[in-house]
Formats: sequence, structure tokens, C-alpha cells
Amino acid sequence: MAHAPTSHRRGGGAHATHRSDPSDGPIQTTTWLGLTFALALGLLLSSREHVGVHAAGITLLVMLVPLTLAVFATGVRRGIGSGRAAIATGVALAFVVLKFVL
Repeated sequence: MAHAPTSHRRGGGAHATHRSDPSDGPIQTTTWLGLTFALALGLLLSSREHVGVHAAGITLLVMLVPLTLAVFATGVRRGIGSGRAAIATGVALAFVVLKFVL
């Protein structure tokens, strides 16, 4: 017995999009603190002698730098939120950039 085809969209009304709405509000403090923690962890791991742990730290930092820059750009558009947490993230990002440059 064949089943009638069903649509994954129920109801025909408006559906949610995956785009962020500029009225979502400022960046949350937990986002800043999570980025700061992750950057500090990447710095810690990349300072270790073991090749695999060092590579994991470098990989984490390489992935986090563009993400952090994107969060700062979004913060400029939507609002920074906690200024102290954003400054802590900026300081951690500065340490990461200095590690790669020096």
C-alpha cells in the first residue's frame, strides 16, 4: 500500500529562516567567555612539546581566529554586549596574533 507524499513543511505559513535577525540583540557574555577560554586553551596546547598536542593547539587557533573576527564584526552590527568580556577576548586574540607573528 503506497503512502501519500508528505511535505516537510507543515501548515503553509511563514517558516523560520536560518539567517540571523539584526534585532536579535547584542553578543552574549557566554559567547565572549567561550571564545576567550578556547583561545587560551589553544595557546596552552600549542606551547606543549608533544607534536600531536602542539598541532591540535595550532589547529584550534587557526580555526578560532576567523571565528573571533566574525564575532567582533557581528558585535559591531548588533552590539558588543559585555564590554569587559569583549576586551578579554580581544586581549586573548592579540596574544594569538603575536604568537603567530613572533
